Amino acid sequence: MFRNVLFFGLVVMGSVKADVGIAIGQPGFYGVIELGNAPVPQVVFPQPLLVQPPSVGMMLPQPVYLRVPPGYARHWRWHCHEFNACGRPVYFVRDRWYNQVYVPYYLHGEPHRDWDERRGRGRGERGPGEHRGRD
Repeated sequence: MFRNVLFFGLVVMGSVKADVGIAIGQPGFYGVIELGNAPVPQVVFPQPLLVQPPSVGMMLPQPVYLRVPPGYARHWRWHCHEFNACGRPVYFVRDRWYNQVYVPYYLHGEPHRDWDERRGRGRGERGPGEHRGRD
């Protein structure tokens, strides 16, 4: 029930670009990711993007974490209004992190068992500096 209320609240605020029956954890959900005690997110860019800086004397709002469709992060200036986030700093979460870590955590309270949180990747993926083949 709490998740339905949370989803309804996000739709009313205009922060979610999703069809009215799609909630967090379902395929096709794009919108605000509420972290709470979730594992640290993997983000697309190390610094948040901000399209419209606040007026002089106004405080900068807290960053928001968003899951957006492919290509939106690169062209955020054209899409920020769809998520009501043009005047906010935005971190874009990686789809792989969303699907393999956040969704299981959100639905069951724990990350996917194959996820290596220390390295931020699933089993079988190579990290920076790791390669296959002969040294």
